Formats: sequence, structure tokens, C-alpha cells
Amino acid sequence: MILKMLAFLVMLAASAAATNQDWHPAVDSVLLSQIRENSPADLMSVSNGAPVTYCEVNSTLNKPLIRNAFLMDHVTSMDRERTSGRTLHNQGSGAFGYFEVTHDISHICKAKLFDEIGKKTPVAIRFSPAANEKGAPELNRGARGFSVKFYTEEGNLDLPGLNMPMFFSKNPLKFREFVYALRKDPAVYLYNPMGLWDIIISNPEALNMFLLVFGDRGIPKTYRHMPGYNIHTLQVVNEKGENHFVRLHFTPDAGIKHLTSAEAQKVAATDPDFYTRDLYDAIEKGDYPSWTVSIQIASEADVQSHGWCLFDITRVLPINDFPKYPFAKIVLNRNPKNYFAEIEQLAFCPANLVNGILGAPDKVYEARRFAYADAQLYRLGPNFEKIPVNCPLHVTEYSDSYDEPVGSQATQNAGLLKIKEEEPYNLDQAAELYENEMTADERARLHKTVIAMLTPASSSVQQKVIELFTSVHPDLGNTIAQGLNAR
Repeated sequence: MILKMLAFLVMLAASAAATNQDWHPAVDSVLLSQIRENSPADLMSVSNGAPVTYCEVNSTLNKPLIRNAFLMDHVTSMDRERTSGRTLHNQGSGAFGYFEVTHDISHICKAKLFDEIGKKTPVAIRFSPAANEKGAPELNRGARGFSVKFYTEEGNLDLPGLNMPMFFSKNPLKFREFVYALRKDPAVYLYNPMGLWDIIISNPEALNMFLLVFGDRGIPKTYRHMPGYNIHTLQVVNEKGENHFVRLHFTPDAGIKHLTSAEAQKVAATDPDFYTRDLYDAIEKGDYPSWTVSIQIASEADVQSHGWCLFDITRVLPINDFPKYPFAKIVLNRNPKNYFAEIEQLAFCPANLVNGILGAPDKVYEARRFAYADAQLYRLGPNFEKIPVNCPLHVTEYSDSYDEPVGSQATQNAGLLKIKEEEPYNLDQAAELYENEMTADERARLHKTVIAMLTPASSSVQQKVIELFTSVHPDLGNTIAQGLNAR
């Protein structure tokens, strides 16, 4: 019996060595270390840890392949090792670190990750070009994902966001056509910018976001210089049961910096994976990227006075009316040890909330709650939340005949505010962005980018786009029209 147990432990060690794990649920770490020390070095094994002979590894001549356990194990593993790609944000990179509270906001939100100055919570962040397929240059112009997972004592909190403070539409029915417009034309498998112009013409409210995309914000210098935004106005509650409505900002401490189109093309020609490499190298040498986390706060009285536009994700909350209050830091100090296991399988869902954070009352948020969970079920399988990088810090307890689990004693929240959404209108903010927030040089680069992207379009499409830009600001429309006529 002892010999059988030793044999089992040797095989277990071989299997663990094959996966390079430092932990196994069936064996404590000290015993596992001893087993590894006493195990043969460089032992080849199949996936269950069973050793294979030299003959099985090196030759298949004149033998039934179906009986070669090593070959069958390798082929079936290779055939199934890739997961389905994400619908958007398919290409990406990420890292791990911590969230640290620097200022008290417990009077706004009772979530425990905010309840003490100096408190640290582990986080994972994934950065991603929205439209890129895997293998595409990371420096392509476009919106980018900035998604944060907080591993809190109350469960995982997911904030999947963007590097833009607003979204292109407040109607979730428009999302599918937006996705298709960003993808390659299925007939010829080439990118067709006309699809994007059709979206903008049909949804003028998208201009508020695309002025940033076509401007300097469309190409960050690095992920370390890229801001992040949770585009929704979240409803949070404090211990007294008082509701507040907040938007979060993640501002890079290295400063918000960008590349011009010419600079990006030059970098991409020599290093298409520049963003991933820069992030990895910075963390590896101890130059840890960090962000200041700020919050904009609106009260129930503000909702009464400003109306439902506070929840319009195509608009920003005006800084003059709702100033930003810094309250935390995020520092990334660890690179993934296994990209596939820790970044590719990292899954975000807006429905992953903690006590004190109720979510957002707008329809896009409601649609995202379902869409993200459904996408993860398809991409990673029915138990995606059990993948280690997606697991909460505390596992679920199951009742038995001895100890009955105790339910949470948290106070039941009243529920999300019910809002009445109106037809989108944000051209006032687009005009403010163009006229007062962009410098003359930024406007000039915006004109150049739009003219270059619009040149291949038909004259009818060009005219519609010019009219749309003119409605934002006469100078914007006139300059683009002059640039197109000069070509």
C-alpha cells in the first residue's frame, strides 16, 4: 500500500512539474517540494502525469497510432487548446497590482474596499484595442478597453470601461451594427471605413466620442499613458441608505500622452506589439505604472435639477458642476506568469458588483450585464468563473449536516433608480470639446485625420459628414470641406 502511494505521489509530482505549479489541492507545499526533489529530472509525461517511454516520444514507425498515448494526448491537447476570441477587444494585454484608498469616501459608498484609508485590494487590468484582430498592429487608431477587476473581500467587482469618457450610443440595439462596422468586410476580408461613416451619419450623437478617436486621444503613447473611464453613472449607497451617483476616472500618473499618426506608423512598422512590450518591460524593471482614481459625485437632488442626462453615456458629466475628487491609486507591479491563463482567460462582466454598488440605471448597462456573461459562457465555458484568474478570494460554502452557512447580514438595498431615457443629444458637448478643450494644433491634426479617412468615400457620404461636422462647429465642417476639395 505504501509503495502504491509513493508511486501515485511520484506521478503527481511529474504532472505538477509539467504544469510548473507551486501548489496542489491534494498535497501541502512542503510535501510537494519533497516529492519534486526525489522525482527524476526532466521526466516526460502525458497530461495525467504518467511517464512515457523514449520510444513513444521519438518514434511512431510501424505501430498503431491510436495506442500511442503520448501522440494522442499531444494531438487532442493541441486541437483544443485555443478558446474562442472575444467579440470585440480580441487583442489585448494586462497586468496585476493593487488598488489603495487614499481618501475616505465611505460617506458616499459602503463597499468595504473603500472603508479604510491605506487599504489595499488586489486588481487585474486588461488593456485592449477595441477593433483589432489578433496579430494586428496595436497602434491602430481607435477606442481602447480599460477594464479593471477588483478582488475584494466581498467578491469580485468588475469595471469594464474605455479610454474614452463616453460611448457612441445610448441604444443597445445599435451595438451589433457598430461591431460589424469595425470588423473586416466579410465579402473581401478587408477593412472598409465606409461602415463606420454610416454609423456616424445614422447616429450623430456618436460624434462626441469620435472627435476624441479621430483626435490625439485615438493613439495613446503607451498603455502607461492612457486614461480609463467607467462610462456609466453608477448608483452607490452608503451605510445610511443614501444614494449617490458617480462616475470613475483613472488618470495615469505619467500623464496623458499620445502619438501622432506618423509617429504611430513608424513605431508599428518595427514593433507591432509595442504597447504590450512597453507595459511588460516597464513592470519587469520596476517602473510600475500607476493611475490616480477620481470620482465625480451627484446627489439625488442633482438628478432632480439636471434631469436624466446625468445617465446619458454619450455625454460626460460637466467638470464645473461635478468636480473630480481623487480618492485612490492603482499600481500595477506584476506581469502575468502565463498570458493565456491569466490574461486571455480573464473575464469581465458589469454584473459582478459588491455590496454598496448597485450598477447603472441606463439601458446599455442593462444590456451589457447579459451580453458579457453570455459571451463568457460561449468563450470560456459554463464554469468560466472557476478559472483561477476569475475566482473570488472567498469560495462559496456548501451546506452539510454539521455547519449551516450563514447568509450575509448586509442591509437590503432599495434597488436601482428608474429613469426615463430621452432622445440623445450631445452636440453641445461636442462643440465645447472642439472649441474650448482642443488646442489649435490638436484641431489641425483632427482635420488631417478626418480628411484622410473621408477621402475614399463617395461625394454623397462626404457631403453628409461635412453637414454633420458643420452642425458641431462651422470651422470644423468648413475646414474638412476645403481639405477634401483640395485633393
